[in-house]
This record gives sequence, structure tokens and C-alpha cells, in this order.
Amino acid sequence: MSGASIETTLELWASALREVKARMRPLFQQERMAVSTGLFLDGLLGEERRKTGWMRAEAAGDPGPWRQQSVLGRGRWDADALRDIVRDYAVETLADADAVLVIDETGFLKQGKASCGVARQYTGSAGKITNCQVGVFAAYVSRHGPAFIDRLLYLPKAWTNDPARLLAAHVPKEVSFATKPRIAVGMIKRALAAKLPFTWVAADTVYGVGEVATCSGWQARIRSAPGAGHKRPAARPGPLPRRARRGTGSACPLAAEPRGRACTIGAMSNSPILPPVSTAATNTRSGHAAC
Repeated sequence: MSGASIETTLELWASALREVKARMRPLFQQERMAVSTGLFLDGLLGEERRKTGWMRAEAAGDPGPWRQQSVLGRGRWDADALRDIVRDYAVETLADADAVLVIDETGFLKQGKASCGVARQYTGSAGKITNCQVGVFAAYVSRHGPAFIDRLLYLPKAWTNDPARLLAAHVPKEVSFATKPRIAVGMIKRALAAKLPFTWVAADTVYGVGEVATCSGWQARIRSAPGAGHKRPAARPGPLPRRARRGTGSACPLAAEPRGRACTIGAMSNSPILPPVSTAATNTRSGHAAC
């Protein structure tokens, strides 16, 4: 892109946006819904500082906000299928064998009580316990750049234990309470099932528990030396250190921060992710979990 004209750059952006809309088209049964979704996407990328329904509608040339509101409400389309499209699109450009899967949450401040998942809970966005929603996110980070590839709204027990509230918010019946580490497990499993190339999983101490370390039927063995675990040991991994069994909030012994890896913050500990002993010897995939 160095030295490219503004016109050339804008055309490249426009071409990429048309490709994204074409990939999204199969999600919608009706052409008018696909068009509204494309205009909704244009509005999100527009210059308006506040992305209200009326402002997006005005930018799209619609007489009112109902067409774009239908994308988020009345329209029927598979949000998880869109997630997979975004993931595949990102990995096509960013794929790297030494990439990192970064998992963390963020909060969305709210004032009311009707938004799905809203409750008084801690969020780093405010640095305190406050009324908010919390979402868990996974980002794929490589030397080529970062991109979000997965997301899920965290539902506190105040929601999952209240069927009437779930019904009013149109939460699917199969949704039940899941801790943030369990949500992270699902994201790691989906990344592995999609055969994403990555070597590290990075998260903060909220996710440094055994539930994440043994996800997808794989075992994580704690090591203190950075970069350990590229070779599968002959012996079965032993028990975790006593410090981890006490549940002090950090299941990993501190070690030097790994260098040459993307997006690692603070004191990290490397954990090679190893297949169970019963796995066939031909399965040689390994990785690292940093917590």
C-alpha cells in the first residue's frame, strides 16, 4: 500500500467490502434483508460518531430505521454461521503456525435491566462492579495482524435461574449457565475443530484453571521454562503443583515472559497442550497455553 493513491486505496477497500457482503449473502433468504444488512454494515463503518438506528437509516437513505432494525430483531439468520464466516475470512489473511489465540472479556455499560445478560458485575471497562453486560471474546493474533474470531455473551445466574426473564429476552432454550472459563473452553474447541493454525493460547488469571487446561480432551502440563513442550514427553503428565491445587487464582507458576510471541502481557507461564496418552502416536499436534 506504500505510495498508493487515495483512489486506489478506496477501491481496494470497496472491493474487499463487496467480497465480505457476498460471503454473507447465503445467510439471508430474502434479497431485501441482505441489502439491509449491507447498508447496516456500511453504517457501522461510516463517519457518524453515534451509531443510532435513525442515524444509520439517514446515512443509508432509508425513510426510517425499521429496515436496519429488522437485521438485529425481526430478521432470521444464523449469527454463529456469520461468526464462522468472519473467522475463515480472517484466517485466510492472518494464518501463521506460530499464532496466538487470545481470550479475554470486556464489559458494556448499561443503565436499564432489560438488556440480555445485564447485571451488577465487575467490568474492566469501568474498573469496578457496575450495571453492565459482559462478553467473552477470542482474537486470532499472528505476525500478520489481529482479528476477532469468536464471541459469546456471559449470562449470570440471575439470568439463567429465571426462565421468564430468559424467555422475554428470546434466549434459546438450550442455553444454560456457563462460567467464563467454560466459555473459553468452547472457543478453544471451535478453533481446534476448524483446524486453525496456532501455537499459544493467552489469557489472564481468570482463565488459568484446570477446566481450560484440559479442554477438548487435551491435557496441559505446567512448565516453568519458556518455550517448553514442543516435543511430546514419553511419560504421562504428572499432577499440578500444590499452588495450583489450592485455587489461589493462578494455576500457573510464574515464569519469564515468552519472547517472539504475539500479544503476551505480564508474567506468563507456558503450558504445552498435549494429547491424552491413549491418542494415536501419529497425532503429534502440540501447543502452549499461557495464563
